[in-house]
Amino acid sequence: MSKDENAVFVGRRPTMNYVMATMMILNKGVECTVKARGRAISHAVDVCEILRNRFLKGTEYKDIQLSTEQLEGEKIIGKSL
Repeated sequence: MSKDENAVFVGRRPTMNYVMATMMILNKGVECTVKARGRAISHAVDVCEILRNRFLKGTEYKDIQLSTEQLEGEKIIGKSL
């Protein structure tokens, strides 16, 4: 299995959709990664806390990582902003 098969990418859908998707992966007996960007990060935290406190009691976080990516923008040539 690739690493992305065991990842849940949190976005705008209802929280319980992500909770169920994560729980299905964890019930297979493999580790699951919950990923989010921007404003969805707090939503991802909610997903993990719901799992840990309501559905899979005793589950612990293996690792929490925060990172930043620098995106290269297009260069504007000949224009002043």
